[in-house]
Amino acid sequence: MQTKFIFIIGGVISGLGKGVITASIGNLLKNFGYKVTVIKIDPYLNSDAGTMRPTEHGEVWVTEDGGEIDQDLGNYERFLDITLSRDNNITSGKVLFNVLEKERRGEYLGKTVMYIPHVTNEIKRQIIRISKKDKYDFILIEIGGVVGDYENVLFLKAAQLIEDKYPVMYIEIAYLPTPKHLGEMKTKPIQHAIADLGYTGIKPDMVIGRGETFLDKPRIKKISVSCGIHLDKIFSAPDVDNIYEMPLILHRQKLDEKILKIFDIKKRKRIDNKWKDYIERIKKLKKQVRVAIIGKYIDSGKFTLKDSYISVVEAVRHASWHNRRKPELIWINAKSIEEDKNRLKELEKVDCIIVPGGFGTSGIEGKIMAINYCRKNKIPYLGLCLGMQVAVIEFARNECNLKGANSTEVDENTKYPVIDIIKEQREAIAKKGYGGTMRLGLWPADLKKGSLVRRFYNDKKRVYERHRHRYEVNPKYIERIEKKGLVFSGCSPDKTLMEFIELPKSVHPFFVATQSHPEFTSRPMKPNPLFDNLIKAAIDKKY
Repeated sequence: MQTKFIFIIGGVISGLGKGVITASIGNLLKNFGYKVTVIKIDPYLNSDAGTMRPTEHGEVWVTEDGGEIDQDLGNYERFLDITLSRDNNITSGKVLFNVLEKERRGEYLGKTVMYIPHVTNEIKRQIIRISKKDKYDFILIEIGGVVGDYENVLFLKAAQLIEDKYPVMYIEIAYLPTPKHLGEMKTKPIQHAIADLGYTGIKPDMVIGRGETFLDKPRIKKISVSCGIHLDKIFSAPDVDNIYEMPLILHRQKLDEKILKIFDIKKRKRIDNKWKDYIERIKKLKKQVRVAIIGKYIDSGKFTLKDSYISVVEAVRHASWHNRRKPELIWINAKSIEEDKNRLKELEKVDCIIVPGGFGTSGIEGKIMAINYCRKNKIPYLGLCLGMQVAVIEFARNECNLKGANSTEVDENTKYPVIDIIKEQREAIAKKGYGGTMRLGLWPADLKKGSLVRRFYNDKKRVYERHRHRYEVNPKYIERIEKKGLVFSGCSPDKTLMEFIELPKSVHPFFVATQSHPEFTSRPMKPNPLFDNLIKAAIDKKY
């Protein structure tokens, strides 16, 4: 079957959950037995998301091949249970960089380089090359932002150019607000969004209305009449408590069947109902587990953000549901602990604690204080990347008599640099090479025989997890720290980089940390082993 391209375009405002809807459509098509992949287009000029603060653009997702990507790729991988590459993300910066490089090499044969056709052809090339990698039945392309953004004009033009050679359809997702003072869902925003898309020469084949509730018949009829969209091509994506229910909501409206009809494809029998059964089991859960996440990318002005740690949140959910528990997430800003030590008392009421990754100096002491409290009070603890580094610092200070021990990222002049930057990273920083220079992507770790971590991974000697960091445990202090009881239970195959730490079960019910980001490999029905065993320990503590 010739590859078919489905473009998902936003209208009115961003942040509507286009990534979840795109992933849900992919999930439905995959469940018909089709081979599906997804591309995310980000119109910003950054080459990738690697140098962005999480509070600016949400979590940075890391692919196996070391791409630093928009967080929506995480939803794609989780919903479709597939592995994507850095090529599945296209940015304006990446496109323009390639065009200028080609111009410098003389590949345009002396012609004047223009946005059309040269930039649009490069966009088209980057999209189509994904179809050349493998024989995909469907490629979904989510265009970030909204249709009215001037940055998106060239991407929409490229989408039209692809239509010359490949079967293409367009889905527009737009917001339908329900103002409190009216109590009525308004369709005018979606009318404007469809009109704006029309100015680019594209008429959507389908429209999905995002709102608090389902669209009712009067709203659907009004959209149909005012926008010229057939009634059976208008769908609802209401707010949901569980994002994994969205594929079922869209399937009940027969969106997947109508996509196949538009492409003139005979409907296949669905493969299984595992996803539906999974959601139904989750709905019946009553017992809770309280999980504290102590982060530093939580506040943005007056607002609290959760997208900075979205993969950690999803990994907690997967593990909790797997253990028949509803997760209750407790958000604690590490910086607030530094300002008020009494906030540590909040940890008395939680069942387990996670300290996720991060960069820079802010909130570090607050995290160290929380880890100390956690270790001494035997609260199950999981540290991720920075969460492992600060755990080593805390142990070195309080158990190894290395007063003032620190990371050179925080204090370049620390007397005891138990966490230090490796040579290659120091050279990259000296050259101002921040983007794409960290230890990125999938890396192996050899696990210590008899360790808890090795047991968690089903006694595998070697495991692979994704990484994103510059700083490592300083090998000069490993022996001294181990003598006091902290176990380095996993390391790189050449034994130079420490990958896992733990305290023996006789000392602490669950005190484990990793230099990697295991949250990136967690899936709804296949929780990552570290998160799964953290929740098991939390349940044992609670009952």
